[in-house]
Amino acid sequence: MSVICEATGANVSEVAHAVGMDSRIGPKFLQASVGFGGSCFQKDVLNLVYLCESLNLPEVAIYWQQVIDMNDYQRRRFANRIVEGLFNTVTDKKIALLGFAFKKNTADTRESASIYVSKYLMEEGARLNIYDPKVEREQMMYDLKHPAISDEQERVDKLVRVFDDPYSACADCHAIVICTEWDEFMTLDYSRIYDSMLKPAFIFDGRMILDHQRLQNLGFLVETIGKRFARMQVNRLPAAGQ
Repeated sequence: MSVICEATGANVSEVAHAVGMDSRIGPKFLQASVGFGGSCFQKDVLNLVYLCESLNLPEVAIYWQQVIDMNDYQRRRFANRIVEGLFNTVTDKKIALLGFAFKKNTADTRESASIYVSKYLMEEGARLNIYDPKVEREQMMYDLKHPAISDEQERVDKLVRVFDDPYSACADCHAIVICTEWDEFMTLDYSRIYDSMLKPAFIFDGRMILDHQRLQNLGFLVETIGKRFARMQVNRLPAAGQ
């Protein structure tokens, strides 16, 4: 920011003071996650990239572009962890994706991390059961069928089902993926959910909102952002004929 201020005649101390007055900058909002979404933040960062390029500050433009690139990387990395956790394949496996809005308490899906996690999992052949308390099915399908996300609309219809409640979405699934930090996801009956899932049952907490120790005690294999848990021994049934 200091470089931009020097180039434009702004005062970096005034910029720092203005930024520091935003109450969202603090412990409640400095949480690791599967990635940021929404239209505003990405648009604002890309505006900084454009401004730096216009001011002939290529190094600074590259710096701000890396914010966008790292967010893309985080979303793909999370999807890759899901694939790796499910024994390196999700083809025809059912995965419950809880949350489709880019943040809780909204139906806004613009640039939602859920869209991109869904894209990467569909590319691997996963079958997605999606639940969100506010986002309508039509919006979900519109986002997932966008040409930037999928070039095979019929494949989206084949791989994606939308549910009206989280328990039905999770039934008979191999894994649960938390993509939006809805409060209701913290109070679900995970014992009931565990009993309804295929085993071993996985939870991938992309928002770090769940009680991971309690979930492990129930029998879940848990993965989250920014932590690594000791993986318990999984006894897989041998294939037929072995």
